[in-house]
Amino acid sequence: MSFLTLDLNLLRVFDAVMTEQNLTRAAGHLAMTQPAVSNAIKRLRESLGDELLIRTAYGVKPTPRAEALWPAVRQALAALEAAVMPETFDVSKAQATFRMAMADATAALWLPSLVRSIEKEAPGVNIRMVPLTTREPRPMLLRGDIDLAVGFFPGVAAQLSYETGSPIRHERLYSGEYVVVMRKNHPLAQDTLDLDQYCKANHLLVSFSGRAHGLVDEALAQLGRERRILLTVNQFFTAGRVVANSDLVTVLPKHLIASTGAAEQLIWRELPFQLPAVHLDMLWHERDGRSPAHRWLRKNLESLSASAQKMLPQKSEASEKMEKIA
Repeated sequence: MSFLTLDLNLLRVFDAVMTEQNLTRAAGHLAMTQPAVSNAIKRLRESLGDELLIRTAYGVKPTPRAEALWPAVRQALAALEAAVMPETFDVSKAQATFRMAMADATAALWLPSLVRSIEKEAPGVNIRMVPLTTREPRPMLLRGDIDLAVGFFPGVAAQLSYETGSPIRHERLYSGEYVVVMRKNHPLAQDTLDLDQYCKANHLLVSFSGRAHGLVDEALAQLGRERRILLTVNQFFTAGRVVANSDLVTVLPKHLIASTGAAEQLIWRELPFQLPAVHLDMLWHERDGRSPAHRWLRKNLESLSASAQKMLPQKSEASEKMEKIA
């Protein structure tokens, strides 16, 4: 096979199939039919003398030759795209629809500001929110169900940091802390919270799955302690309303208290034990990485993250005095 006779269009198809790991999705991305994509891959196989992609029950699996070839193809196509794409991007004329997945509290905190930005700068951009019911958004990104995921995804970002060959990209937007949240006139709000008091209280747990076990319970188990989870809910807004009107206590990321809709009725205390930091990450598929409209959206979310940190709730003056006395 001579490089001079190789149809370079086949490499573009190869890149799309490697990115999607699925012929049907690659065809949709390329605005081609699936038979046309299959035929292009067949021609590339014949030219290179390798199977390249093996069909599986879930799509296609690349051969070692395909894995070795893809980075060079990606880099070459990216360089060509950068050379031929316009250097300027007029967001005021952009027409795009983005499907985003966030937990309800993150969406409540950020969407008002994002909508104002769209109304002001990008009237042709639309947002479609997709329910986030899992801490693992990568399958949704791989299937093309969403364009962007924002949230706390334990272990996912860490795995992506050392994983090679993954088409999922990520960026850390914020690192914060967990705190104990209760109503302002709760009996436990009158003094420094210790571990015994915490464990004796009745608890609410925000759980997307409904499973009554979380990071807090793992930390308590290491201390030989446990708590009673009286209620699980799958929304932070609901958690805020229930805690504000009961004697239940809950553990929330501090930056999300403002989005519960009951922040004025709530107070927070430091945890009487250690928990890892809570990270807010943004994940997207590399197929969208170079899209100017997608980059504009990510830049906006970066700015919103910085603004959200300024909204962190503060302890009341009386509470701070009480803790100093204690």
